[in-house]
Amino acid sequence: MDAQSFRPVAPVRLVVLVSGSGTNLQALLDAAADPAVGTPYEIVAVGADRSGIEGLARAERAGIPTFVCRVKDFADRAEWDAALTGATEAHAPDLVVSAGFMKVVGSRFLARFGGRVLNTHPALLPSFPGAHGVRDALAYGAKVTGCTVHFVDDGVDTGPVIAQRAVEIRDEDHTDEGAALHERIKEVERRLLVEVVGRIARHGYTLEGPNMRRVRLGHE
Repeated sequence: MDAQSFRPVAPVRLVVLVSGSGTNLQALLDAAADPAVGTPYEIVAVGADRSGIEGLARAERAGIPTFVCRVKDFADRAEWDAALTGATEAHAPDLVVSAGFMKVVGSRFLARFGGRVLNTHPALLPSFPGAHGVRDALAYGAKVTGCTVHFVDDGVDTGPVIAQRAVEIRDEDHTDEGAALHERIKEVERRLLVEVVGRIARHGYTLEGPNMRRVRLGHE
């Protein structure tokens, strides 16, 4: 059986990519700083696709190096992807966490870090992929949605699923365009991301099965 494994050497080095307020980043920072959690990872850099965002400010307050790669500063997306790859690679990460990073990485980035890039999505994939997972779940009339932590591949939210958590959709969620539902999902998403990164940092993972789509964490 084909398989691809990651066996960690503590502390696992993380580069976290952000585009906005960085609440998922903050959850990872808080867990890393909490001796009661004992999570064996280190955030070695935070990258962004725009400047002046709170996610970068969170990193700077924590004394973590930052870098910015803006698409508009490059001739095309391929050139941007190459720059993002180089800036990320400079920090020698074991894993890359896309924590609210709103750009699709390209082929060069995936060739360098494929199978080691984690992303979160506010729906239970493969249902409702894309930028409007919460809105689409409400429009469909779903009774349950949730969040997914998955590996990034060359599709849009199509990579192997690592872990998922369900969130109930309430009748009142249809009255505020999903704002309250999205907040409940984000709360669950932050906890799930910290849990998954912690388990990977402690025990690693294996991708196996047809097209290496089954993710086995640690010693499951």
